[in-house]
Amino acid sequence: MAGVARSRQWTWGRRVCGQSRWMVAVWRLLPLTGAGFAEVHHRGGSLSGVKTKRGAATMGAWTSRTRIPMPEPDPQEALDLSRLPPELLLLVLSHVPPRTLLVHCRRVCRAWRALVDGQALWLLLLARDHSAAGRALLTLARRCLPPAREGTPCPLGQFCALRPLGRNLLCNPCGQEGLRKWMVRHGGDGWVVEKNRKPVPGAPSQTCFVTSFSWCRKKQVVDLEEKGLWPELLDSGGVEIAVSDWWGARHDSGCKYRLFVTLLDAHQNVIEKFSSVPDPIEQWNNDVYLQVTHVFSNIRRGVRFVSFEHWGQDTQFWAGHYGARMTNSSVIVRVCPS
Repeated sequence: MAGVARSRQWTWGRRVCGQSRWMVAVWRLLPLTGAGFAEVHHRGGSLSGVKTKRGAATMGAWTSRTRIPMPEPDPQEALDLSRLPPELLLLVLSHVPPRTLLVHCRRVCRAWRALVDGQALWLLLLARDHSAAGRALLTLARRCLPPAREGTPCPLGQFCALRPLGRNLLCNPCGQEGLRKWMVRHGGDGWVVEKNRKPVPGAPSQTCFVTSFSWCRKKQVVDLEEKGLWPELLDSGGVEIAVSDWWGARHDSGCKYRLFVTLLDAHQNVIEKFSSVPDPIEQWNNDVYLQVTHVFSNIRRGVRFVSFEHWGQDTQFWAGHYGARMTNSSVIVRVCPS
């Protein structure tokens, strides 16, 4: 009789799993409990002497909780999601990393491309962040999304893949990659990269750019659209741009420093600007570091680029590299606090 029961259990399990092809696909995609085993409840039968939960022997009825292995589905069936309803397919795709959606899933077929190019998938992904910042971002994104157009991907895809909000948009801010990504103009003996004489809090690398006895300049221009911020978001009035720079001097040499940050339109015309020309640091300064910060709020419409430029030199006019030391420069776009 036990062999008959096992045969019935196996047949029942195969019958349930074979009801639909797309159920097999979802079974493979969603997490499985019990290391791939299904728990099946059977009622009815003719086994005798089987104890119930109360411990009493019964005749003509039995109850069992048996873990049985599920049959391995055909690989073609397991990978075929074409029979999934669009709503369920959208839910499944929302668990896929954004870069994979854009690079791979979008190329599968026209139906998948339409889902990846649409707004619903990305709004579903953003809605998973239940923090105050996440809810604020979702509200802002819904408010300033452009109208959906056939054949035009939703800008939220690139936004979710690049994640431009709340992170530093400047490349190589501490010189950990030499002078890469910076447009430089050398003065005196030119720019070099050295280790910090004192640690700078929050810096991704404890290195710095060092200037010489004549003005040394370097600049980096951030393309905000290239970083994943679409025009309607930038013009919504719901974001602000925070800039920061750390500068300091050697203990045995004073230095001068200047910072110029400008917000530019699509044609590189100046929309708004900020500059800082602090007093020089004097000689015998205990290797001091200072921070300059500024926030562009209530940004005018049309901003598409941020130009970040700083200058430095020493005050002793010594050969070598004794001028201003700069590190941990940053340009951060963030949602305006409510």
